[in-house]
Amino acid sequence: MPKRFRLTRRFAAAMTEDGYRRLRRFAQEAGLDEGEALSFLFENFDSVTDTENLSHRLRLFNSELEARKR
Repeated sequence: MPKRFRLTRRFAAAMTEDGYRRLRRFAQEAGLDEGEALSFLFENFDSVTDTENLSHRLRLFNSELEARKR
């Protein structure tokens, strides 16, 4: 029997414009709303990410973060 899909948590999330546009595009392509798309991504995080690529991209993001906040 499939798990019932219940959205039990709501939280305010700050996102960059590029990140939000990409989330909206992914959700639209998948036929989901943004909350459902985020739930899918985080519930399946290990299978939808490449661990080595994720580490590299996270280092790049962190190195540029302070400059992007200005």
